[in-house]
Amino acid sequence: MTDVAAATGPLRDRVTPRTPDEERQIRILLVEDDDGDAVLVSEHLKDAGLDVALTWVRTLDEAVESLDVDCVLLDLGLPDATGIPALERLLAAGAPAVVVLTGLQGGDTGVQAVAAGAQDYLVKDEVDGQRLSRAVRYAVQRRRLEATDRELYRSLVRAEETNRLERALLPKPMVRDEGLEVRVGYRAGRDGVLGGDFYDVVERPDGTVLAIVGDVCGHGPDEAALGATLRTAWRTLVLTGTRPGDILGLLEVVLEAERARPEVFTTVAMLVIAPSRASADMYLAGHPVPLVLGPPSELPPTHRRGRALGIPVGGTWHAHVLDLGPRWRLMMYTDGLLEATVEGGPDRLGKAGLLAVVDRALVDDTAAEPVDLVERVLHDVRTLHGGDLVDDAAAVVLGWGA
Repeated sequence: MTDVAAATGPLRDRVTPRTPDEERQIRILLVEDDDGDAVLVSEHLKDAGLDVALTWVRTLDEAVESLDVDCVLLDLGLPDATGIPALERLLAAGAPAVVVLTGLQGGDTGVQAVAAGAQDYLVKDEVDGQRLSRAVRYAVQRRRLEATDRELYRSLVRAEETNRLERALLPKPMVRDEGLEVRVGYRAGRDGVLGGDFYDVVERPDGTVLAIVGDVCGHGPDEAALGATLRTAWRTLVLTGTRPGDILGLLEVVLEAERARPEVFTTVAMLVIAPSRASADMYLAGHPVPLVLGPPSELPPTHRRGRALGIPVGGTWHAHVLDLGPRWRLMMYTDGLLEATVEGGPDRLGKAGLLAVVDRALVDDTAAEPVDLVERVLHDVRTLHGGDLVDDAAAVVLGWGA
């Protein structure tokens, strides 16, 4: 690498953090093996008054190692590469905006260079300071716009993928009974990326209503995809008339077939509400116990808890019968609510704290303007936490006779 006088100082590599003044400079890499042409380019930039930091190398091999710049001025006649293949190699190495310098008067080479990916081309004998300055500025700006467009496209693709996962994880409840209250809600964790929390509510033709809330361990796209798969599998099992007592075992088969790692497990709470609405069978697979809402709200008995799905130990899942009576409300949820902290301190909200939050929301729900209980609880827990929750949180409220 060789130094010559440049428009704003000596040509040099940029390997240290840039100062604010340097951030306003355009970093140019000149790939030119002719000393006279290199000095001429430097003088043109100086005459144009363009604020640049110029680095000069003589070979393409050196150029490939020096691409941390905003623009490359590339001569197509180098000792180790010539013509369009030199440009293609530079672009393949990750070059930013490239302006080709050619000594040929005809336009074919320049047009071919632009078609191959260069932002512009200049004939050396026709270059002056203004033309060179304009070509560099336009090339850098076009490249930045292209990068912005690509990032926007990626963002749109990611948003669409997230929407598809949300539709799979957080479906619209499938319930015909207008007398049954069904409310659902979900909040993504702090990083805004979907985790493996999922829920669903489905009414069978005989009037039985099944509801599930689940939580795949971990957080990220793999967990979200697995949660979506399990939710879809659960609805399929319900709609095909599978016995409630068999559903969790079959869901575990799906989990073991679809999980990315053998240590991944899933906790689940499932309710099977009788057509009479007077009772429900509660199945627990390592999941927090649903709440019987008041006020005062309380935890139902938990004598028949089962292991989480995917845990390699013995045991199965048995129903615990809840006698509900003529008027009732139940709330299912994931542990993102329990793990919320209180006012930024070390203490977790826990079950007692969640019961208190729910009861305060229930008091407001009896006011002249009732609140959406699930949305209110999710909002109040987030407020107590002091911002977005660390983990995802999902909740389902089912009620009768209210």
